[in-house]
Amino acid sequence: MTGPAEPRRPGPSGRRPRDHAHDAGGDPGLLAAKAALRDEVWTRLEEAGVTRFPGARHRISNFVGAEAAAERLRTTSAWLAARTVKANPDSPQWPVRQRALEDGKLVYMAVPRLAEPDPFFLLDPDHLADTPRRASSIKGASGSARTVPIAGLEPVDLVVTGCVAVSEDGTRLGKGGGFSDLEAAIAAEAGLLGEHTVVVTTVHELQVLPAGAIPATDHDVRVDLVVTPDRVLPTTSSGRPPPRIRWEELTEDKLAAIPVLRHLAARRGPVTGGRPSTPDDRNGGGDRDDGGRG
Repeated sequence: MTGPAEPRRPGPSGRRPRDHAHDAGGDPGLLAAKAALRDEVWTRLEEAGVTRFPGARHRISNFVGAEAAAERLRTTSAWLAARTVKANPDSPQWPVRQRALEDGKLVYMAVPRLAEPDPFFLLDPDHLADTPRRASSIKGASGSARTVPIAGLEPVDLVVTGCVAVSEDGTRLGKGGGFSDLEAAIAAEAGLLGEHTVVVTTVHELQVLPAGAIPATDHDVRVDLVVTPDRVLPTTSSGRPPPRIRWEELTEDKLAAIPVLRHLAARRGPVTGGRPSTPDDRNGGGDRDDGGRG
């Protein structure tokens, strides 16, 4: 699973999709290894004929069987116990968001690329302007949801995350922009996620890799439960600390593009090297774990 990543291929519309990793920060070698693995998984999905619109590459890949995986997740104890769900806005998890609303759960969905000052949609099953199916789409959320700031969120019982791939030890590989890690870190720093919050994903079986296959760092968001159309896989992930914002890895482009980060940065105070100062900066240095974001 090595080698350089292929050039970006045109999507179904003929346009080249956005490269989400263009402003990722972290160790260049780790970022390159993750990029090569993404390309391998995307190719595997394409060759097996299990991708769905809008295609596999440079996104959280939609897959044949997404609805069956959502139904299987619906039977788990983690799902049944959850009252509040934070879900990613990607296409393969649309059936999960729909079922959460049908089951009476409060759903927080990140605004794509965290691009608004209030970075989450709030979908309340008791106050929808449309059916749960339509309201849980990215387009439909604009009519049924309202955007809320971090301070307006309730503690989250279940996090639903999308993956390009996930390993049996709970390591996830995203599309490369680091937004899933950022969403979790922002929520955790606000006290909305903790050690007991369950993280789940729904994927095709071809996206499940052996333990150790995905390069990881200590601060990456880990998945507790992997659900495919055919099985539920509890991972070996355990004892992970709550995620936190890795200010030292954020590029200037990333800070400029995400209003909530600019707001949090301003609250943190002094700036070191163009970024908010970290505890290590204020203590005169120290060890720093410069991992890449998936």
